[in-house]
Amino acid sequence: MQRDGRITAVLGPTNTGKTHYAIERMLSHRTGIIGLPLRLLAREVYDRIVALRGPRVVALVTGEERIVPDSAQYWVCTVEAMPPGMGCDFLAIDEIQLCADPERGHVFTDRLLRARGLHETLFLGSDTMRGAIAAQVPGVQFTRRERFSELTYTGSKKISRMVPRSAIVGFSVENVYAIAELLRRQRGGAAVVMGALSPRTRNAQVELYQNGDVDFLVATDAIGMGLNLDIRHVAFSGLRKFDGRRMRALAPNELAQIAGRAGRYTEPGSFGVTGEAPPLDEATVTAITEHSFRPVQKLHWRNARLEFGSAQRLIASLEAPTGDDWLTRAREADDLMALKTIAAMPEMAPRLTDAHGVKLLWDICCIPDFRGISHAEHAQLLARIFEYLQDLHRVPDDWLARQVKRLDRTDGDIDTLSKRLAYIRTWTYVAQRKNWVDDETHWREATRAVEDRLSDALHGALTQRFVDRRTSVLLRRLKQKEGLVADVNDKGEVTVEGEYVGRLEGFRFRQDASAGAEEAKTLRQAAVASLAPEFHLRADRFYNAPDTEFDFTEQGGLMWGDMAIGKLVKGPEPLKPTAEAFVDEEAGPEVMQKVQRRLQHFIDRKIATLFEPLLAMSRDEAITGLARGFAFRMVEALGVLPRGPVADEVKALDQDARGLLRKHGVRFGQFTIFQQALLKPAPTRLRLVLWGLANDHAEFAESPPPGLVTIPAVEGADPAFYPNAGYRLAGSRAIRIDMLERLADMLRQQDTRGGFEATADMLSITGMTLEQFADLMEGLGYKAEKGERVKVKAPVEEAKAAPEASDTPDPPTEVPDEQPDEGPSEPPQETPVEDPDTGPAEPPTEVPPAEPPTEIPEAQATEEPAEMEVFYTFAWAPRRRPNPQGQRRDAKPGGKPRGKGKPRGAPKGARGDKPKSFSAQPKRHEKKIDPDNPFAQALAGLKTDS
Repeated sequence: MQRDGRITAVLGPTNTGKTHYAIERMLSHRTGIIGLPLRLLAREVYDRIVALRGPRVVALVTGEERIVPDSAQYWVCTVEAMPPGMGCDFLAIDEIQLCADPERGHVFTDRLLRARGLHETLFLGSDTMRGAIAAQVPGVQFTRRERFSELTYTGSKKISRMVPRSAIVGFSVENVYAIAELLRRQRGGAAVVMGALSPRTRNAQVELYQNGDVDFLVATDAIGMGLNLDIRHVAFSGLRKFDGRRMRALAPNELAQIAGRAGRYTEPGSFGVTGEAPPLDEATVTAITEHSFRPVQKLHWRNARLEFGSAQRLIASLEAPTGDDWLTRAREADDLMALKTIAAMPEMAPRLTDAHGVKLLWDICCIPDFRGISHAEHAQLLARIFEYLQDLHRVPDDWLARQVKRLDRTDGDIDTLSKRLAYIRTWTYVAQRKNWVDDETHWREATRAVEDRLSDALHGALTQRFVDRRTSVLLRRLKQKEGLVADVNDKGEVTVEGEYVGRLEGFRFRQDASAGAEEAKTLRQAAVASLAPEFHLRADRFYNAPDTEFDFTEQGGLMWGDMAIGKLVKGPEPLKPTAEAFVDEEAGPEVMQKVQRRLQHFIDRKIATLFEPLLAMSRDEAITGLARGFAFRMVEALGVLPRGPVADEVKALDQDARGLLRKHGVRFGQFTIFQQALLKPAPTRLRLVLWGLANDHAEFAESPPPGLVTIPAVEGADPAFYPNAGYRLAGSRAIRIDMLERLADMLRQQDTRGGFEATADMLSITGMTLEQFADLMEGLGYKAEKGERVKVKAPVEEAKAAPEASDTPDPPTEVPDEQPDEGPSEPPQETPVEDPDTGPAEPPTEVPPAEPPTEIPEAQATEEPAEMEVFYTFAWAPRRRPNPQGQRRDAKPGGKPRGKGKPRGAPKGARGDKPKSFSAQPKRHEKKIDPDNPFAQALAGLKTDS
């Protein structure tokens, strides 16, 4: 035992700079070695020394990692992996209080008793070790170091209300994962640190926390062993742990070791409990805050003088008792348990006959059980390796390659990757042992590469599951008060700092719906901070866009391309709706006003264009008197006015007044007064929207598809819908207004009293079948009588010789409501006007000459079965309503029928030799012929001819 050098015990609580002091002391010597309790901490110290002195003089030796340059001067090791007999000038052991740990204590106790530096030895740890060190190390000097910052207790706090830069400590993998998942949903995520992680994974996770990507760290008690992190608060999610044998309560000094991670250097820290952990009692809190704990009374120890004569002698030496009152024999460790299991195998007896075989088996039994499956399986694996090394003096390359290849996969979830990483650590450990494989360099690099790939994959899986990178990145940028830059692609997707945050629909931001409540606030905050320039740029483009880029929907929405940008609301007049813009408040009043103004310009110009005839008529100062009042009615009705409710007003209009209105496209039809240009699809679509706005409809009626002559009746529709849509309801269908007037022109040529059949032209302009036409006629006030007869087939020769029908102009849709003042002694009857209660008035009729019945050829009647056809006879059948004078509403006072038909009292079926006309209208004075009235011009022509 080397006792020439100075031995110092540097004791005190956490955050006293003990490890930093040891590194400084080691670097002041030519050579040195430091033993650390964790592989993670060893890697951290190695990196610090490499940054100071360079990689050529620094070695790292752990169970699974060995970096030893030829000119190594400073050795950083785990306590278990410290090479014996190094003879370095300086030696340090960190966390020396682990001598009291039931599982690993015997290793630390052995270093306390046996490891020395040639010139200086440091033992670093808790002040609870003062008495034990004084008793076991003669001549030791003690140095007390005080904590740099204050540590306070804050009681219990919910995880959802945990302050940023907090570490939540769990004592099982399941508990750690559950807490991390909760933090991801509520606070954007957390980094995960566990002792089972590889240094590469642990460093990557710690970096997430240290650089501010996440504000929370979820860890096991591994963070209590010297890891230096920027932690302000430590919260315990439990106060009990499984120590490998049983569940037990954590001692105050163990809690203090973990709580002491809060508050680095001079920054104060705090600790408390969370979740289901009960509050700490006052005595425990006082012990932690004042760093006052019960001194260590016993050090776990195992005999270091081993005998390798046989397996039994080796086991006996390992279990040898101690006579020192300070020392207590360590409980059976994994290596001793594996040795007993393998030595008891019958097939191993011939292999354990000499000291060399026993020594080799003991070296193999020191392979840690990284997999943690079961002692039996671990022993089986160690026995296999022992057989290879004893028989072949190496582990076979092909067998080792299969084991490594099986683990070289980065697919799977966190648990799968963690298991593979634990398994590869076994082969990494084997590759690090000298003379166990043929090509040590190759296998060290190969196993290290697999471990690195698995570590990276595990880090990625942990981050994906427990960290919302979007929220964490935005939080970091906001905290750093950096200018956030938003990018909006052609699909409207908004990314801030490369992270998707939502969509920009016009001038409204729609954040990602998958975000939680806390995350939503961050998203909104980041989006508002970054979208301000985009709102102004988009508003400028919007204001300067041509009207062709805008449109309105049938529900009153205003669109810019495929983006909803606003809506129409009721204005002071039907033709003056107000445009309401969809703009977020965060965009600012300037953007709001610009968008609102541009939308109003668009809809005003759209109305001015589509309703130009109507607006021109309303502005014509030449229209006065009754005509101006009727023009006002037309504007109110948006250009389409059913004739029934205004029949009296129409009769009151003289020809001059009508002429003024006709100049603006007003057509006086039998059923509707309308402007032909306003029946086109575009004005109709806008008229329905304006009508819906003016009448405060919650849902607007849709415009019928363009080009349809008739449409099915809409169940429950407002009766005013049909005229605004450009149709008139008749039966189960509605017919387009202009086509109905053309049909009315055809009906005026028929005998509406005696009955008539539908012509091909009638069916053609309505696009209906005969049955549908019959339903339409009944809706217009006609009676339809169905019949059946033998179908007459025209001779083929006559059909071929029949000339093709020539195109003739459509009959006028204008109804001759008034005739010129001067006319024949019996002027033609006044055009009937629809009665709102009884339906359309009976149109005048003209009876065509009777045709002789067509004879059916005898041969056809006898040899071929007769083909029957269905036909309908239509006759005017207005609805009756009571009359105070007892007169028929369809008869003149003199009893003459309206229209043309058989004379009163004539036998059924009898007709005169030629049609006759009747009139009860007195003679009128000659009046100036209206040039716009085709019927007046035709009448004047007849007078001239006569």
